[in-house]
Amino acid sequence: MAPRPGLLQVSAGRRISLNGVEWTIDSVEAHVGRLVLSNGAGRTETRTFRWLVNHPDLRLLGQKDAEPASGAPLQPRSLADLTPNQLDRARIRAEHVLETATGFRDGHPSRARPGEPRPAYDPARTTLTGRRYAKAAEVKAIPSREAALLGLKGLGFRTLETLTRLSGESLLLACADGRWTRRRGGRRSITEEIREAIFAVREECRDRARITTAAKHRLMHQYVRERFPDFPVKKIPSRYTLAAVWEEWFGPGGARPRYQRTADDAAEAGVSGRVVVHRPGQVLALDSTPMPVMLRETVFGEAIKATLTLALDLYTHGLPAFRLTLKSDTSVDVAMLLRDVMLPLPMREGWGEEMEWPYAGVPADVIAEFTGHRVAALPFFAPETITTDHGGPYKNHDLVEAERELGCNILPARVLRQTDKFAVERQFSTIKTMLFEHLLGFTGTDVADRGADPERDASLTLTQAERVIATWIVSVWQNRRLGEYAPSWAPGEDHSPNTLFAAAMQQGGFDLDFPEPSLYYRLLRKHHVKIHPRRGVKILGLWYHADVLDEPRFLQPSHRGGKHAGKWVVRSDRRDRRQVFFQDPADHETWHPLRWRGLPPEGEIPAFSDKTANVLLEHLRANKIVARSDEDLLPALLDILGSVTPVDQWPTQVAKEAGKKAGKKRRAARVREETHAEAAAADRPEPSARPALRPAPWADQARAIEAASDLDRRRRREEAVKDEPVAPPLLDDALRRQPLFLLPLDDDTDGLLEENA
Repeated sequence: MAPRPGLLQVSAGRRISLNGVEWTIDSVEAHVGRLVLSNGAGRTETRTFRWLVNHPDLRLLGQKDAEPASGAPLQPRSLADLTPNQLDRARIRAEHVLETATGFRDGHPSRARPGEPRPAYDPARTTLTGRRYAKAAEVKAIPSREAALLGLKGLGFRTLETLTRLSGESLLLACADGRWTRRRGGRRSITEEIREAIFAVREECRDRARITTAAKHRLMHQYVRERFPDFPVKKIPSRYTLAAVWEEWFGPGGARPRYQRTADDAAEAGVSGRVVVHRPGQVLALDSTPMPVMLRETVFGEAIKATLTLALDLYTHGLPAFRLTLKSDTSVDVAMLLRDVMLPLPMREGWGEEMEWPYAGVPADVIAEFTGHRVAALPFFAPETITTDHGGPYKNHDLVEAERELGCNILPARVLRQTDKFAVERQFSTIKTMLFEHLLGFTGTDVADRGADPERDASLTLTQAERVIATWIVSVWQNRRLGEYAPSWAPGEDHSPNTLFAAAMQQGGFDLDFPEPSLYYRLLRKHHVKIHPRRGVKILGLWYHADVLDEPRFLQPSHRGGKHAGKWVVRSDRRDRRQVFFQDPADHETWHPLRWRGLPPEGEIPAFSDKTANVLLEHLRANKIVARSDEDLLPALLDILGSVTPVDQWPTQVAKEAGKKAGKKRRAARVREETHAEAAAADRPEPSARPALRPAPWADQARAIEAASDLDRRRRREEAVKDEPVAPPLLDDALRRQPLFLLPLDDDTDGLLEENA
């Protein structure tokens, strides 16, 4: 009998795959248990049967001539493809085959039925050939209609000779009528012309609103009539056939057209599919939302709005980092948020030991020795995949470049598909109900839920709100029971983000790797520029310079090749445009700050961001001002920072409420500029103590702007007058040198008259 399917058939000419490489069995030496393999490239190896059977990556390849001559290859048939009635008929035929082969309907004497074996099929008295002839004669004596119903029609000697070599499932499949599981044929009415018309209609309906099948059928008629005038109209299939073919080819089509278009775009971009998260940091979801709590710029300042940006680990549902920014966030803020995910959170003043690093795999003293400070109970890791929505900061090419610098894969969510990042969307609602609703200044979900005066109730500053959220995340969020977000491998256990992270540490270990301080500079926006021998470098319309650029090694073009050949790389922080950063080519860990040439040599001016710099350049273009150097731009910049407005916008010339709103808007803008600059200074690696993350009071900002303006005017006056002016003498001193009543001498009188003449 032939070997059963699934067993290794070691014979000459058999094709196998070992570690993805195709080999052919050239010869078999069964008496010594060896075989000869060749890979078609002249390489031959002799191996034993034991080595081949125990190979971890062994696959059997089908014979080339066993594939169907036409049509797509088919998967092997199985008994599941037969209906119960067809399976019963196949079993009846198999019983006759087994009786021919063994003398018993069930194939073995231990399972003999009453009256078995029959005299014509007794193995002790007959031969196999005799039993085959006897069975063929028995089947031939059965009426043709009954034989057809039982599946015995055509069961002759040659057929029995072939079937008796099989057993088990292979015998049942061989006894089943091949017409029951034959290859499906296509619809004869769907010709090449109709097929082209159907796909053309589908492509046309992709960008249209939803239409009925009848409308699609009319469009198909129109396409066939205009593109194939000679095609018979009678051969165009009906709309019922079109509906069946449409569902068979493209699915039921229950999706809304808007969502279907986004799904098609995602499939074309290669971002469709399901992601299974099984370790911390594998997928990190980022999102931003307006914080539903009004804050104050200072303790006694105006009420302002902030934006909360979260980073959520989809495996542990922990919050490894967050950012609070005034108004909206930028790509730099999101890039620094990713950097915060990789950095351990330092312990704050007033936090107890219960909020310190709790994971037993890595002691807190070891991490404190690396970082130089005590670390809070918040996981940190290097993210592998980043998933975001399609907001402006997340699509910014600077952030994409920063994510590539960190080695992250970018997995954007599909448009209008909240399910792609439902976890982080849900957490915003959870944080609102667990924390924000209990804070003064809470604004509610929408305008209808807003309080009477949340601006009056606001009491927290930006620094205080940041501390409250950090304390709540470390003490509450990381220890809360996950509930429905419990892991699949422990459905009946209670887990929190901290316990899941600890379990992951025990399973896969923990990579104690901290980012370098220079990571801050590498995440900033990159500019490829040339160095001017005297002026420095020009970044987005402003010139920057430092003494290091005057060295001889920078007087020549850069040795960089490729697309930016001969140029140098300078990085800028859009939150603070007073300086940019230049990496030393000789020492990559050294970064030189380049100051804006418009800054005075001594003292400082208030910070300004990209927005203020753009307003400055627009002001110059609108007034057709051509500045010889950036020093000439400083007065205009100070005017913009001081919120100098034309007469028609003075508070006394407009309505009182409008004046209040304009003044409040200008103050909020200045607070945002200062807060961004302080955040940039806090992110920047400096050996000295960093300034606290708090916005300066409005009065201090106004005094700083006024002092900078006075300093700039004094500097310009000193540069205009080279020699120090001499004060005129007092009138009293002149009278003392020459009394008025003293008559001059004759000689003096003559000289005086000559001078007067």
